[in-house]
Order: sequence, then structure tokens, then C-alpha cells
Amino acid sequence: MLLPTKRIPEKRSLLVVGGGILRLLNRPKTVSRLWEEIQKQTNKKNETQKVTYNWFILALNFLYIINAIDIERGQLCKLSK
Repeated sequence: MLLPTKRIPEKRSLLVVGGGILRLLNRPKTVSRLWEEIQKQTNKKNETQKVTYNWFILALNFLYIINAIDIERGQLCKLSK
């Protein structure tokens, strides 16, 4: 799940999805706006295996657990180290 395996392609591993989320978090955003941006990004790339909403939420959970993101005033923001 976190890393690619023979059943989970690299583009769907939580590390790669989380990295894509962090790239889009250049400023605080709501979950719904971030989800829309992820969808637009995958549509531009014409990827056959799109990220599902469940997978997106798992990636957000992963990023929150490792203290890469936080929630402030209802918006997600990237934590700087």
C-alpha cells in the first residue's frame, strides 16, 4: 500500500499519491478543492488508473500521521520542517 508492489503500481502507491498532494499544497486548501485539483491533474496526464477518493483520503491520513500536513481553520496546509 505505501510502496509499489506487483499488485499496486507505482502511480497508485500512497507515497507517490502523497507526493502529488504535497506538490499541490503550495498554499492552504480545502479537501474538496485539493480533490478537484488531483482529478484535473490525472485527466491532463490521461492516466488509465485514476486515484479513487478512498485512496486520496488514505494518502491524506498518511501525510497527517507523518506530520507532513495539518488542518488549520478547515483547510489543509503543508508543514515545513
